[in-house]
Amino acid sequence: MKRILILHASLGAGHLNAAKALSEAFSHFPDVYVCSEDALAYASTIYRSAVTQAYKQLSEKAPQLYKAFYEGSNIDDLEKSLDNNLAWAKLERPFFQGLGQFVKEFDPDAIVCVQQIPSRLLNLLEEEDQTSKPQYVVVTDVIAHSTWLNYGVERYFLPNSLSANLLIQRGVSPSLLSVTGIPVKLEIMEPKTKPEMRRRHQIPIDTPVVTLFGGGLNPKRVRSMVSDLLGSPMPLTLIVAAGRNEKLTEALEDLTDSPYVGLRKLELIDYVDDLVVASDLVITKAGGLITSEILARGTPMIIVDPIPGQEEQNADVIAAAGAGVQLRLLEMVAPAIQYLLRNPARLDEMRESALKLGQPRAALDIAEHILNHLQVPLMAISH
Repeated sequence: MKRILILHASLGAGHLNAAKALSEAFSHFPDVYVCSEDALAYASTIYRSAVTQAYKQLSEKAPQLYKAFYEGSNIDDLEKSLDNNLAWAKLERPFFQGLGQFVKEFDPDAIVCVQQIPSRLLNLLEEEDQTSKPQYVVVTDVIAHSTWLNYGVERYFLPNSLSANLLIQRGVSPSLLSVTGIPVKLEIMEPKTKPEMRRRHQIPIDTPVVTLFGGGLNPKRVRSMVSDLLGSPMPLTLIVAAGRNEKLTEALEDLTDSPYVGLRKLELIDYVDDLVVASDLVITKAGGLITSEILARGTPMIIVDPIPGQEEQNADVIAAAGAGVQLRLLEMVAPAIQYLLRNPARLDEMRESALKLGQPRAALDIAEHILNHLQVPLMAISH
């Protein structure tokens, strides 16, 4: 039996969701045991608190400072990138006393990293704890930042050909690169229809449906968008999914249906994919995982408030491909939605563009490639 270790870091939900998708994919194959671990669980309390708070504070409270750090740390020269990431690993290593021991005891046949921190730490763990096994890196941002690059990586799995071309320009060998897409849950490979999903969740069949995923957005800004949309002169159903964002739930508490717009407010749900299929348009921020899931279903997007840095790049790629519209002025969201809903041909073009970018098989393709490299016989999987 082959043992696969997936390492992520709990900085945002995207890395965890990618790890879950890969775990599910590997579990489809016989004689494979997969374990998914949060590398930060093996870090000292001081380090874990400092890193998570710094990420949260910079991305939410000081986005322009975060952008300056993100762009300033993106190094063009390959050797400098590798050495810089190794230097970071040497600084972090004293705070991860338990990670090397865990990897050694688990004794994986392959290690898959979906976040930069565990990937660079493996440079040091292999030498110290004798865990020299093939390491694979799954890039979960639409554009690969130089912090993803490390010594000893067997292969990089990338979201698109643009990322591959940028890494090749940096000096990365094309033989190390595979364009697979960002791994999304296998559920997205299952055929679903809009009428079926609307009936399943008691959503009106005969009006356009717009879903706003607001869990990662500013509650005041979401309230502003919802208020504008409630003033729409055309009939539609507006679904707002707040996730774990309790402040957003409170901010929307007094809002209700308008003469033309039916409002449904949801908190944490387990049927995000159903909503994406049921919707004519989705409003979201530009996280790599959520946008990959939406693209794989071919649902057009309105992108708002991307975090400066990687999410702005994600939004640029989606908008440039014609799969979504990025809006900086929230006052433009309601007019843009009304325009698109009145122009079904434009929506059809956006759906086609989204499907061209979407990669619903990404997790399975990555798992198959790694298992092939480990010489594991693969049985056909039908979906």
